[in-house]
Amino acid sequence: MAQAELPAGCTARPIDPDTDLPAVQHLVNTCERALDGTAATDAGALAAVLARPGLDPAADTLLVHTGDGRLVGWAWTDRRTDADVHPEHRGRGLGTALLRWIEQRARERGTAELAQIVPDRDTAATALLTAHGFRTDVTSWLLAIDLADLPADLPPAPEGLTVRPFRAGDPADEQAAHRLTEDAFDEWQQRRKDFDEWAANTVRRPTFAADRSPLAFADGHLVGAALALDLPDTGEGYVETVAVHAGHRHRGIARHLLRHTFHACRTAGLRSCTLWTHSATGALDLYLKAGMTVRHSSTVLKKTLA
Repeated sequence: MAQAELPAGCTARPIDPDTDLPAVQHLVNTCERALDGTAATDAGALAAVLARPGLDPAADTLLVHTGDGRLVGWAWTDRRTDADVHPEHRGRGLGTALLRWIEQRARERGTAELAQIVPDRDTAATALLTAHGFRTDVTSWLLAIDLADLPADLPPAPEGLTVRPFRAGDPADEQAAHRLTEDAFDEWQQRRKDFDEWAANTVRRPTFAADRSPLAFADGHLVGAALALDLPDTGEGYVETVAVHAGHRHRGIARHLLRHTFHACRTAGLRSCTLWTHSATGALDLYLKAGMTVRHSSTVLKKTLA
């Protein structure tokens, strides 16, 4: 089993999903605030990581504590990987120790390639990974729109389209949205998510905002969806997924669904709405034409393991 070589005074153990999530969220949010001034990761996102198919929390996660019991670092790995080090404990070799543990554990798992998303603003993390043989893959962008600038009224729906909010807890809506989004993303994602994994990140997530998640229908069939989350600590709306059936693209459906979400967020008293996209999807122009602007970017770094 992979063992971490830690700085003096630190200890390591796997995460306990039943008791450690609040401390991990606090650590991740602290790192986010240090980098961006705001915290975006909610407990549901971390729970979804631990529920990834094939990830064993007892073997594929690591928490690092100081001698007084303070959580100062954590990491996980399966098909992807991630790690965080408390801002006050950087520059002491902890990030390098976590990276070595990640690579050792990945080799034990038989992982052929590691992938980690790193904010471009985090130059220290980028330098660390690059020095250890990681290479640049795709670019991701966080886009935002100022909701105060929205037109007062929604534009009419594209011809032949009806739009309504997602019905929270409705199995029919859940299953239809799962099929739609996985079919739409088959063009670029490495694998399809089964319903449980997909739902844990979207409609079964505690922060799922059904009233801000419009569905578009043509002839009674779901052809488009924008699934939103409520991140109350940010003062912003967030769109987790935008998907349109391949046979109904280039009709303005995605842009119309975004407008519904933006207006719902403004009605809820939010100041802005954000979403992530990356270069493999080819969707950046869509969001720019919808009035969004790039706030910052991240890069997916990959390493092939011998």
